[in-house]
Amino acid sequence: MKAVSAATSGFQFEAPREHFFGPAAMLALAVHVLLVAALMLGVHWQSRAPDVVTVELWRPPPEPVAQPAPPPKVEPPAPAPKPEPRIEKPDIVLKAKPQPKPKPKPEPPPKPKPEPVAKPKPAPPPDESMAQRQFAEALQREQQTFAAERERQALKAQLERESQAARNRAMQTWIDKIRAKIRGNVVLPPDIRGNPQAEVLVTQLPTGEVLEAKLVSPSGHTAYDDAVIRAVLKSSPLPKPDSAGLFRRDLLLKFRPLD
Repeated sequence: MKAVSAATSGFQFEAPREHFFGPAAMLALAVHVLLVAALMLGVHWQSRAPDVVTVELWRPPPEPVAQPAPPPKVEPPAPAPKPEPRIEKPDIVLKAKPQPKPKPKPEPPPKPKPEPVAKPKPAPPPDESMAQRQFAEALQREQQTFAAERERQALKAQLERESQAARNRAMQTWIDKIRAKIRGNVVLPPDIRGNPQAEVLVTQLPTGEVLEAKLVSPSGHTAYDDAVIRAVLKSSPLPKPDSAGLFRRDLLLKFRPLD
C-alpha cells in the first residue's frame, strides 16, 4: 500500500512526462506483481494446515494411586429386529398333515376296596329230631356197607372153597391115574396076608419120568414093599395132570394089596 501511495504521490511532482514515463510503468508493473503475489500467498496460507510444534515436558511420575474398580461394562441394547417383509400367500391352500393324537396316559388300576367282612350268624339251636334222624341214617348206611362187605367176603370164600375143591378133585383124579398104572405092575407075593399099607415118595419130571422111588412107611412085609418099588420104576413115565398148574415134583403114594 505504501508503494501505491508512493506511486500516486509521485504524480504531484511536476516533471517532464517524457523523462518520467518509463520508471513509472516499471513501478506500476512491480506493484501489480507484488499485489498478485500477496493474493496468491494469502490463498496458499489459508489452504495449508498450520505447522504443529511438539513440545515434550518431563517431570517425575506421580506416586501410584489405587485405581478405582472400572465401572461394569454396559453393553448397548441389541438393535430391534427389523420387521420381515410380509409375503402374501398364494390362493392355493395346502392341507396340513393330521397331527397324531396323543396317547392316553395309562390310568393306575383302582385299588380294590376291602370287602366288608360279614359277621357270622349265630348257629341255630340244634334240632334233636334232625340229629337223631341223621344218626339213624348214618347207622343204616354203615350197616348196609358192613352187610355188603360181609356178603362179598362170604362169596369170595365160597369161590375159593369151590376152586380149591375143584383143584383137589383134579389132583385126586391125577393121583388115582398114577396109582392105577403102578398097581397094574405090582406082583403080589404068595405068602402075603391081610391088607398092609406101604407109603412111597415118588420124584418125577414134568414129562412123567420117574427119577426116584423111596419107601417112606413100610407095610411090614418086605416082599410086598419091594414089589411096590419095582412097580413104580416100571410104570415110568407116569400119567400127566390135565392142567400144568397141578403138577407136583414129589408125590406121596399109598398102596394096599386089596385096594
